[in-house]
Amino acid sequence: MRFVIQRVTEASVTVENKVVGQIGKGFLVLIGVSETDTKEIADKMVKKLCNMRIFDDEKGKTNLSLADVDGQLLLISQFTLYADCKKGNRPSFTKAGAPDMANEMYEYIIKQCQEKVPVVERGIFGADMKIQLLNDGPFTVLLDSNEIM
Repeated sequence: MRFVIQRVTEASVTVENKVVGQIGKGFLVLIGVSETDTKEIADKMVKKLCNMRIFDDEKGKTNLSLADVDGQLLLISQFTLYADCKKGNRPSFTKAGAPDMANEMYEYIIKQCQEKVPVVERGIFGADMKIQLLNDGPFTVLLDSNEIM
């Protein structure tokens, strides 16, 4: 499982010219699910995400978490995080989870986040989404389950 976490001052997702999710200060998280991911892996990733301290404290140090700053989450599923570009010029996505399984994991991640963060917005799984964000910093972190397990 991979999360691309972007610290934002605002972010939104639009589908068919309609805003379906929008947040203020918080994290825009692109979520990639692989064929081998489990709920146990998702639980560890969500815990790491929600406790990540990448907001500045009064001294300018990154010591504050989402809870410390009343941060919000915008969660977007993105299978392309498992693009394999080793051969040729067209990526392969064979390592990404099958759509039904990936959607189930995405819904599970959303539910787990909602238990920890008061405001959790989302995209629409499998839709053609337009994402707008104001990256704060910029500050972007790649969280890969292979590196935290």
